[in-house]
Amino acid sequence: MRFLLSALPRTRVPTVGSAAASLRVLASRRSYTVGGTDRAAVDGLVGAIGNTPLIRLNKASKATGCDILGKAEWMNPGGSVKDRAALFVVKNAEDLGLLKPGGTVVEGTAGNTGIGLAHVCRAKGYNLVIYMPNTQSQEKIDLLRMLGADVRPVPAVPFTDAANYNHQAKAYAESLPNAVWTNQFDNVANRQAHIETTGPEIWRQAGGKLDGFVCATGTGGTLAGTGRFLKEASDGKVQVFLADPPGSVLYALKTRGELERTGDSSITEGIGQGRLTDNLAPDWDLIDDALHIPDSDTIEMVYRLLDEEGIFVGASSALNVVAAVKMAERLGPGHRIATVICDGAGRYQSRLFSKKWLENKRLIDAIPNHLHKYILLA
Repeated sequence: MRFLLSALPRTRVPTVGSAAASLRVLASRRSYTVGGTDRAAVDGLVGAIGNTPLIRLNKASKATGCDILGKAEWMNPGGSVKDRAALFVVKNAEDLGLLKPGGTVVEGTAGNTGIGLAHVCRAKGYNLVIYMPNTQSQEKIDLLRMLGADVRPVPAVPFTDAANYNHQAKAYAESLPNAVWTNQFDNVANRQAHIETTGPEIWRQAGGKLDGFVCATGTGGTLAGTGRFLKEASDGKVQVFLADPPGSVLYALKTRGELERTGDSSITEGIGQGRLTDNLAPDWDLIDDALHIPDSDTIEMVYRLLDEEGIFVGASSALNVVAAVKMAERLGPGHRIATVICDGAGRYQSRLFSKKWLENKRLIDAIPNHLHKYILLA
Protein backbone atom coordinates (compact mmCIF):
# COMPACT_ATOMS: atom_id res chain seq x y z
CA MET A 1 0.00 0.00 0.00
CA ARG A 2 1.30 3.47 -0.97
CA PHE A 3 0.90 6.48 1.25
CA LEU A 4 0.88 10.02 -0.10
CA LEU A 5 2.63 12.57 2.04
CA SER A 6 -0.04 15.08 1.13
CA ALA A 7 -2.65 12.79 2.73
CA LEU A 8 -0.99 12.81 6.13
CA PRO A 9 -2.41 15.19 8.78
CA ARG A 10 -0.48 18.43 9.03
CA THR A 11 0.86 19.52 12.40
CA ARG A 12 1.54 23.10 13.35
CA VAL A 13 5.25 23.75 13.79
CA PRO A 14 5.78 26.08 16.76
CA THR A 15 7.62 29.30 16.11
CA VAL A 16 10.76 30.12 18.07
CA GLY A 17 8.93 32.52 20.32
CA SER A 18 5.98 30.23 21.06
CA ALA A 19 5.37 28.53 24.43
CA ALA A 20 5.62 25.07 22.83
CA ALA A 21 9.03 25.85 21.40
CA SER A 22 10.22 27.19 24.73
CA LEU A 23 9.13 24.00 26.48
CA ARG A 24 10.94 21.93 23.86
CA VAL A 25 14.14 23.92 24.38
CA LEU A 26 13.90 23.58 28.15
CA ALA A 27 13.32 19.84 27.87
CA SER A 28 16.40 19.44 25.72
CA ARG A 29 18.55 20.99 28.42
CA ARG A 30 17.48 18.61 31.16
CA SER A 31 20.03 16.13 32.42
CA TYR A 32 18.82 12.65 33.40
CA THR A 33 20.77 9.89 35.08
CA VAL A 34 20.04 6.20 35.45
CA GLY A 35 20.53 4.72 38.91
CA GLY A 36 20.71 1.06 37.97
CA THR A 37 23.31 -0.86 35.98
CA ASP A 38 26.17 1.15 34.51
CA ARG A 39 26.56 -1.21 31.55
CA ALA A 40 24.97 -0.44 28.20
CA ALA A 41 23.74 -4.00 27.75
CA VAL A 42 23.82 -7.16 29.82
CA ASP A 43 24.14 -10.80 28.81
CA GLY A 44 20.64 -12.26 28.98
CA LEU A 45 18.38 -12.42 32.00
CA VAL A 46 21.11 -13.57 34.38
CA GLY A 47 23.15 -10.50 33.49
CA ALA A 48 20.32 -8.29 34.71
CA ILE A 49 20.42 -9.68 38.26
CA GLY A 50 21.77 -7.19 40.78
CA ASN A 51 22.78 -3.53 40.51
CA THR A 52 19.44 -2.49 42.00
CA PRO A 53 18.99 1.11 43.21
CA LEU A 54 19.51 2.17 46.82
CA ILE A 55 16.52 4.36 47.67
CA ARG A 56 16.35 6.96 50.44
CA LEU A 57 13.02 6.55 52.21
CA ASN A 58 12.18 10.21 52.68
CA LYS A 59 9.42 10.09 55.30
CA ALA A 60 11.20 7.54 57.48
CA SER A 61 14.42 9.49 57.16
CA LYS A 62 12.79 12.76 58.17
CA ALA A 63 11.04 11.16 61.15
CA THR A 64 14.26 9.68 62.54
CA GLY A 65 16.77 12.35 61.56
CA CYS A 66 18.76 9.61 59.83
CA ASP A 67 19.13 8.43 56.25
CA ILE A 68 17.04 5.26 55.90
CA LEU A 69 18.18 3.53 52.70
CA GLY A 70 16.35 0.63 51.08
CA LYS A 71 17.94 -1.67 48.50
CA ALA A 72 15.24 -2.01 45.83
CA GLU A 73 15.48 -5.76 45.28
CA TRP A 74 12.01 -5.99 43.75
CA MET A 75 13.70 -4.54 40.66
CA ASN A 76 15.60 -7.76 39.97
CA PRO A 77 14.22 -9.60 36.90
CA GLY A 78 12.59 -12.27 39.08
CA GLY A 79 11.23 -9.62 41.42
CA SER A 80 13.17 -10.31 44.62
CA VAL A 81 16.52 -10.44 46.40
CA LYS A 82 16.48 -14.22 45.98
CA ASP A 83 17.46 -13.89 42.32
CA ARG A 84 21.03 -13.36 43.53
CA ALA A 85 21.18 -16.58 45.54
CA ALA A 86 19.40 -18.52 42.77
CA LEU A 87 22.02 -17.52 40.22
CA PHE A 88 24.95 -18.29 42.50
CA VAL A 89 23.77 -21.73 43.63
CA VAL A 90 23.18 -22.78 40.01
CA LYS A 91 26.53 -21.39 38.88
CA ASN A 92 28.22 -23.19 41.77
CA ALA A 93 26.64 -26.51 40.74
CA GLU A 94 27.82 -25.93 37.16
CA ASP A 95 31.35 -25.06 38.30
CA LEU A 96 31.54 -28.21 40.41
CA GLY A 97 30.37 -30.35 37.47
CA LEU A 98 27.22 -31.42 39.32
CA LEU A 99 24.84 -29.93 36.75
CA LYS A 100 25.15 -30.53 33.03
CA PRO A 101 23.03 -29.38 30.06
CA GLY A 102 19.46 -30.68 30.28
CA GLY A 103 19.79 -31.40 33.99
CA THR A 104 17.31 -30.88 36.80
CA VAL A 105 17.51 -28.43 39.69
CA VAL A 106 15.56 -29.37 42.84
CA GLU A 107 14.97 -27.02 45.76
CA GLY A 108 12.90 -26.69 48.89
CA THR A 109 11.69 -23.10 49.03
CA ALA A 110 9.03 -20.93 50.60
CA GLY A 111 8.64 -19.04 47.35
CA ASN A 112 11.02 -16.34 46.15
CA THR A 113 14.09 -18.53 45.78
CA GLY A 114 11.95 -20.83 43.67
CA ILE A 115 10.86 -17.93 41.47
CA GLY A 116 14.46 -16.83 41.05
CA LEU A 117 15.49 -20.39 40.22
CA ALA A 118 12.62 -20.70 37.74
CA HIS A 119 13.86 -17.66 35.83
CA VAL A 120 17.50 -18.78 35.94
CA CYS A 121 16.67 -22.36 34.95
CA ARG A 122 14.52 -21.21 32.02
CA ALA A 123 17.33 -18.93 30.86
CA LYS A 124 19.91 -21.73 31.16
CA GLY A 125 17.75 -24.60 29.88
CA TYR A 126 17.38 -26.66 33.08
CA ASN A 127 14.33 -28.42 34.50
CA LEU A 128 13.16 -27.27 37.94
CA VAL A 129 11.28 -29.13 40.69
CA ILE A 130 10.15 -27.15 43.74
CA TYR A 131 9.02 -28.57 47.10
CA MET A 132 7.36 -25.99 49.35
CA PRO A 133 5.18 -25.80 52.46
CA ASN A 134 1.50 -25.75 51.58
CA THR A 135 1.11 -22.55 53.63
CA GLN A 136 2.52 -20.29 50.91
CA SER A 137 0.52 -17.74 48.93
CA GLN A 138 -1.33 -18.97 45.87
CA GLU A 139 0.17 -16.11 43.84
CA LYS A 140 3.66 -17.58 44.30
CA ILE A 141 2.57 -21.12 43.46
CA ASP A 142 0.77 -19.98 40.31
CA LEU A 143 3.73 -17.91 39.16
CA LEU A 144 6.16 -20.80 39.64
CA ARG A 145 3.99 -23.05 37.52
CA MET A 146 3.66 -20.38 34.83
CA LEU A 147 7.46 -20.23 34.73
CA GLY A 148 7.61 -23.94 34.01
CA ALA A 149 8.46 -25.32 37.44
CA ASP A 150 7.08 -28.61 38.74
CA VAL A 151 5.68 -27.37 42.07
CA ARG A 152 4.98 -29.86 44.87
CA PRO A 153 3.31 -28.34 47.96
CA VAL A 154 3.67 -30.58 51.02
CA PRO A 155 2.46 -30.29 54.63
CA ALA A 156 4.38 -27.75 56.71
CA VAL A 157 6.33 -29.70 59.35
CA PRO A 158 9.46 -28.81 61.39
CA PHE A 159 12.93 -29.25 59.92
CA THR A 160 13.50 -32.12 62.35
CA ASP A 161 10.71 -34.10 60.64
CA ALA A 162 11.78 -36.35 57.76
CA ALA A 163 8.76 -35.10 55.80
CA ASN A 164 10.01 -31.48 55.87
CA TYR A 165 9.97 -30.00 52.38
CA ASN A 166 13.77 -29.57 52.34
CA HIS A 167 14.38 -33.25 53.09
CA GLN A 168 11.90 -34.28 50.42
CA ALA A 169 13.69 -32.09 47.88
CA LYS A 170 17.05 -33.62 48.76
CA ALA A 171 15.74 -37.18 48.47
CA TYR A 172 14.13 -36.52 45.11
CA ALA A 173 17.29 -34.96 43.65
CA GLU A 174 19.32 -37.96 44.78
CA SER A 175 16.94 -40.27 42.93
CA LEU A 176 17.55 -38.61 39.55
CA PRO A 177 20.51 -38.62 37.16
CA ASN A 178 22.06 -35.23 36.30
CA ALA A 179 20.18 -33.50 39.10
CA VAL A 180 21.24 -31.28 41.96
CA TRP A 181 19.59 -30.20 45.20
CA THR A 182 20.71 -26.59 45.49
CA ASN A 183 20.12 -26.56 49.27
CA GLN A 184 19.62 -22.82 49.68
CA PHE A 185 19.70 -22.92 53.49
CA ASP A 186 23.13 -24.53 53.88
CA ASN A 187 24.76 -23.95 50.49
CA VAL A 188 27.23 -21.16 51.19
CA ALA A 189 27.17 -20.10 47.53
CA ASN A 190 24.02 -18.27 48.71
CA ARG A 191 26.04 -16.23 51.21
CA GLN A 192 28.78 -15.69 48.63
CA ALA A 193 26.29 -14.01 46.29
CA HIS A 194 25.87 -11.21 48.82
CA ILE A 195 29.57 -10.95 49.64
CA GLU A 196 30.28 -10.44 45.94
CA THR A 197 27.25 -8.37 44.89
CA THR A 198 24.82 -6.95 47.48
CA GLY A 199 27.41 -5.79 50.00
CA PRO A 200 29.69 -4.06 47.45
CA GLU A 201 26.71 -2.42 45.74
CA ILE A 202 25.37 -0.94 48.99
CA TRP A 203 28.81 0.28 50.02
CA ARG A 204 29.41 1.91 46.63
CA GLN A 205 25.93 3.44 46.40
CA ALA A 206 26.21 4.83 49.94
CA GLY A 207 29.51 6.43 49.00
CA GLY A 208 31.32 4.44 51.68
CA LYS A 209 29.32 6.30 54.34
CA LEU A 210 27.19 3.88 56.30
CA ASP A 211 26.62 3.29 60.00
CA GLY A 212 24.25 0.34 60.08
CA PHE A 213 22.77 -2.53 58.14
CA VAL A 214 19.75 -4.54 59.24
CA CYS A 215 17.55 -7.21 57.68
CA ALA A 216 15.65 -10.37 58.51
CA THR A 217 16.95 -13.80 57.67
CA GLY A 218 15.52 -17.02 56.33
CA THR A 219 18.47 -18.86 54.85
CA GLY A 220 20.86 -16.34 56.40
CA GLY A 221 22.62 -15.60 53.12
CA THR A 222 21.61 -11.95 52.70
CA LEU A 223 22.32 -10.89 56.28
CA ALA A 224 25.54 -12.87 56.63
CA GLY A 225 27.05 -12.10 53.23
CA THR A 226 26.11 -8.43 53.12
CA GLY A 227 27.01 -7.94 56.77
CA ARG A 228 30.38 -9.66 56.29
CA PHE A 229 31.31 -7.40 53.39
CA LEU A 230 30.17 -4.18 55.09
CA LYS A 231 32.03 -5.04 58.29
CA GLU A 232 35.25 -5.63 56.36
CA ALA A 233 34.84 -2.61 54.08
CA SER A 234 34.27 -0.29 57.05
CA ASP A 235 36.93 -1.79 59.32
CA GLY A 236 34.17 -2.95 61.63
CA LYS A 237 32.44 0.44 61.93
CA VAL A 238 29.15 -0.61 60.32
CA GLN A 239 26.87 -2.15 62.92
CA VAL A 240 24.90 -5.18 61.75
CA PHE A 241 21.51 -5.99 63.31
CA LEU A 242 19.26 -8.99 62.79
CA ALA A 243 15.52 -8.34 62.39
CA ASP A 244 13.38 -11.26 63.53
CA PRO A 245 9.64 -11.99 63.13
CA PRO A 246 7.42 -13.79 65.65
CA GLY A 247 7.98 -17.54 65.80
CA SER A 248 11.71 -17.40 65.14
CA VAL A 249 14.46 -18.39 67.57
CA LEU A 250 17.19 -16.03 66.39
CA TYR A 251 16.21 -12.97 68.45
CA ALA A 252 16.42 -14.95 71.69
CA LEU A 253 19.62 -16.66 70.58
CA LYS A 254 21.36 -13.34 69.89
CA THR A 255 20.04 -11.38 72.87
CA ARG A 256 19.88 -14.11 75.56
CA GLY A 257 21.87 -17.00 74.17
CA GLU A 258 18.78 -19.22 74.28
CA LEU A 259 17.45 -21.23 71.34
CA GLU A 260 13.77 -20.54 71.93
CA ARG A 261 10.96 -19.02 69.90
CA THR A 262 9.73 -15.51 70.55
CA GLY A 263 5.99 -15.33 69.94
CA ASP A 264 3.93 -17.52 67.65
CA SER A 265 3.80 -17.72 63.87
CA SER A 266 4.12 -14.63 61.68
CA ILE A 267 2.34 -13.18 58.64
CA THR A 268 5.73 -12.87 56.95
CA GLU A 269 6.84 -15.53 54.48
CA GLY A 270 10.32 -16.95 53.98
CA ILE A 271 11.95 -15.34 57.02
CA GLY A 272 12.47 -16.44 60.60
CA GLN A 273 14.36 -19.56 61.52
CA GLY A 274 14.47 -22.38 64.03
CA ARG A 275 18.22 -23.01 63.78
CA LEU A 276 21.54 -21.54 62.69
CA THR A 277 22.02 -22.36 59.02
CA ASP A 278 25.43 -22.96 57.47
CA ASN A 279 25.04 -19.63 55.68
CA LEU A 280 24.50 -17.73 58.91
CA ALA A 281 26.67 -19.63 61.39
CA PRO A 282 30.12 -18.43 60.15
CA ASP A 283 29.13 -14.79 60.66
CA TRP A 284 26.90 -15.10 63.71
CA ASP A 285 29.44 -13.35 65.93
CA LEU A 286 29.64 -10.40 63.51
CA ILE A 287 26.00 -9.55 64.23
CA ASP A 288 25.93 -6.82 66.87
CA ASP A 289 22.33 -7.11 68.03
CA ALA A 290 18.84 -8.33 67.15
CA LEU A 291 15.41 -6.71 67.00
CA HIS A 292 12.08 -8.50 67.45
CA ILE A 293 9.46 -7.04 65.11
CA PRO A 294 5.79 -7.85 65.88
CA ASP A 295 3.35 -8.38 63.03
CA SER A 296 1.36 -5.30 64.04
CA ASP A 297 4.35 -3.05 63.27
CA THR A 298 5.01 -4.92 60.03
CA ILE A 299 1.48 -4.60 58.63
CA GLU A 300 1.32 -0.91 59.53
CA MET A 301 4.56 -0.33 57.60
CA VAL A 302 3.20 -2.17 54.54
CA TYR A 303 0.47 0.48 54.34
CA ARG A 304 2.68 3.41 55.33
CA LEU A 305 5.25 2.66 52.66
CA LEU A 306 2.50 2.56 50.05
CA ASP A 307 0.94 5.81 51.25
CA GLU A 308 4.03 7.81 52.20
CA GLU A 309 6.68 6.57 49.78
CA GLY A 310 4.64 5.10 46.92
CA ILE A 311 6.39 1.75 47.40
CA PHE A 312 4.26 -1.42 47.19
CA VAL A 313 6.06 -4.04 49.30
CA GLY A 314 5.52 -7.41 50.93
CA ALA A 315 5.54 -8.07 54.65
CA SER A 316 9.19 -9.11 54.95
CA SER A 317 10.26 -5.88 53.25
CA ALA A 318 8.07 -3.85 55.60
CA LEU A 319 9.54 -5.69 58.58
CA ASN A 320 13.03 -4.72 57.39
CA VAL A 321 12.04 -1.05 57.17
CA VAL A 322 10.52 -1.15 60.67
CA ALA A 323 13.82 -2.61 61.87
CA ALA A 324 15.81 0.10 60.07
CA VAL A 325 13.72 2.77 61.79
CA LYS A 326 14.25 1.12 65.18
CA MET A 327 17.98 0.86 64.53
CA ALA A 328 18.07 4.54 63.59
CA GLU A 329 16.25 5.45 66.79
CA ARG A 330 18.77 3.45 68.78
CA LEU A 331 21.82 4.96 67.07
CA GLY A 332 20.39 8.49 67.12
CA PRO A 333 20.08 11.28 64.53
CA GLY A 334 22.70 11.76 61.85
CA HIS A 335 23.32 8.12 61.02
CA ARG A 336 22.87 6.20 57.79
CA ILE A 337 21.06 2.86 57.93
CA ALA A 338 20.60 0.45 54.99
CA THR A 339 18.17 -2.41 54.67
CA VAL A 340 16.76 -4.69 51.99
CA ILE A 341 13.38 -4.21 50.32
CA CYS A 342 13.09 -7.88 49.44
CA ASP A 343 10.16 -7.92 47.04
CA GLY A 344 6.91 -6.24 46.05
CA ALA A 345 3.42 -6.85 47.39
CA GLY A 346 1.95 -8.29 44.20
CA ARG A 347 2.61 -11.86 45.36
CA TYR A 348 0.77 -11.26 48.64
CA GLN A 349 -1.93 -8.72 47.86
CA SER A 350 -4.80 -11.21 48.18
CA ARG A 351 -3.88 -11.44 51.86
CA LEU A 352 -2.28 -8.15 52.88
CA PHE A 353 -5.05 -6.01 51.39
CA SER A 354 -7.98 -8.26 52.30
CA LYS A 355 -10.33 -7.05 55.05
CA LYS A 356 -11.34 -10.59 55.96
CA TRP A 357 -7.74 -11.80 56.21
CA LEU A 358 -6.68 -8.81 58.31
CA GLU A 359 -9.61 -9.36 60.65
CA ASN A 360 -8.83 -13.08 60.97
CA LYS A 361 -5.24 -12.19 61.87
CA ARG A 362 -6.49 -9.50 64.29
CA LEU A 363 -4.34 -6.93 62.52
CA ILE A 364 -6.88 -4.55 61.05
CA ASP A 365 -6.67 -2.27 64.10
CA ALA A 366 -2.90 -1.98 63.61
CA ILE A 367 -3.53 -0.05 60.38
CA PRO A 368 -4.22 3.67 60.97
CA ASN A 369 -7.75 4.69 59.99
CA HIS A 370 -6.60 7.04 57.23
CA LEU A 371 -4.87 4.09 55.51
CA HIS A 372 -7.95 1.85 55.46
CA LYS A 373 -8.68 3.26 51.99
CA TYR A 374 -6.12 0.74 50.67
CA ILE A 375 -8.01 -2.27 52.07
CA LEU A 376 -9.76 -2.93 48.78
CA LEU A 377 -10.24 -6.69 48.84
CA ALA A 378 -13.02 -8.50 50.68
